[in-house]
Amino acid sequence: MGPAELAPRELRILVAVAETGGFSAAAVRLGLTQSAVSHSVRGSEAKLGAVLFERGRAGASPTPAGERAAALARRILRLYEALGSEVRAAAAGGGADRDALQGVLRIAAFRSAALHLLPPALERLAARYPGIRPEVRVVRELGAGTAGEVAAGRADLAIATLDADGSGLPPGLLSGVLVQEAYALVHPAGHADPRSLPLLDWDENCGSYTRAWWRAQDWIPCATVKAEDDGMVLTMVGRGLGMAIMPELSLREADGSVDITDLGPSRPVRRVGYVTAPESAATAAVRALIRELRSVQA
Repeated sequence: MGPAELAPRELRILVAVAETGGFSAAAVRLGLTQSAVSHSVRGSEAKLGAVLFERGRAGASPTPAGERAAALARRILRLYEALGSEVRAAAAGGGADRDALQGVLRIAAFRSAALHLLPPALERLAARYPGIRPEVRVVRELGAGTAGEVAAGRADLAIATLDADGSGLPPGLLSGVLVQEAYALVHPAGHADPRSLPLLDWDENCGSYTRAWWRAQDWIPCATVKAEDDGMVLTMVGRGLGMAIMPELSLREADGSVDITDLGPSRPVRRVGYVTAPESAATAAVRALIRELRSVQA
């Protein structure tokens, strides 16, 4: 075995220490002794030639090298988990057998995508491959966002907002556009002059795909209220507390308490798509989900 080759057991220990924040807690999770965990981590550090954890009284926190090692370890371990299903799918003719694909499929999505994009695709996926068990987590599109969950090995596929040039993704990931949705002005129903109202907003809104348009609009004030998410903003608009500029996915929950006004041909557009890692993109389960996501948007 080469100096940088870690066995699956060593990878699991690295992930457990990174996620629990200590050797003792990792030992409890894995059913090992603390000394076995500590010995394994020291061995992994020697093989990789880097310090992976800062040790202290409060536990063990990953160094930047440790964060990267844990992310790659999660992704490698996912391939081990998928091995049996992938082989059976290949034996069945590339996954044509509905019973060939089995196992957990981990998905990260921001709120409105989890509500409106994923369900019809997952319904079709379940009908075709009942052995696949989707696990969906809602992740806010702040910081690393949903794509960061893929990079860290915590998700096999993410539904994410995509910059036009792909510059916002962590390096090495793959992506594809599923839908392009226009922004619109939403305001209390029947209001005579909605542009005079205070602006309501939320932290995930106004990404790089809308900032230039936003800056060019002299009628848009600074946000008076910032809410937790787009659903809360829509509710507050319906209560007459202000107006908002929101993408189409968020407005699928609109009711008769609000009116929606087109912002014209120069309106901003948000690109929403999938993000996955190259090794996950090669698996039959992820390919099947991407097909269903594309199919329901066609």
